[in-house]
Amino acid sequence: MNRLFALLCSLLAALGLAACDQFNLKELEPGVSTAADVRQRFGPPQMEWHNDDGSVTWEYTRQPMGTECFMMTIGTDDVLRKVEQVLNESNFARIQRGMTGDEVRRILGAPGTRERFGLAKETVWGWRVGKEASGDPVYFLVHFNDDARVARTSRFVEQRG
Repeated sequence: MNRLFALLCSLLAALGLAACDQFNLKELEPGVSTAADVRQRFGPPQMEWHNDDGSVTWEYTRQPMGTECFMMTIGTDDVLRKVEQVLNESNFARIQRGMTGDEVRRILGAPGTRERFGLAKETVWGWRVGKEASGDPVYFLVHFNDDARVARTSRFVEQRG
């Protein structure tokens, strides 16, 4: 039964559904699990980031409806080195004025939304990052100026009801 559930979760993960992430994460162990194990549990990554040490970091975002983005680092030996859920306060604090979109994406993963505001002369990327006590979704926003550089960050609560 456990094997059947793992297979079902792998299929759902390959479709981009996050329902089985917690189960799949428990099955992965840094220093032991292989790149093949990660692909079996999560499917192909949405983005591959090549690191200076020869390792690669695979991005698995759960945007726009989920609130997580996993970065999984695979060593040159094809062994999983690190799993990190990057949508967190310490990474939000790393987003600085003047950064490019690629630099922001490398830290936070792909945004769930991208909107252009012509009158304000800015493009805003948004990540759904949690919920208020009321259940209203909370978004972390990065505002880019016309030079495609970070101008500022903010938060937004989508009022429902």
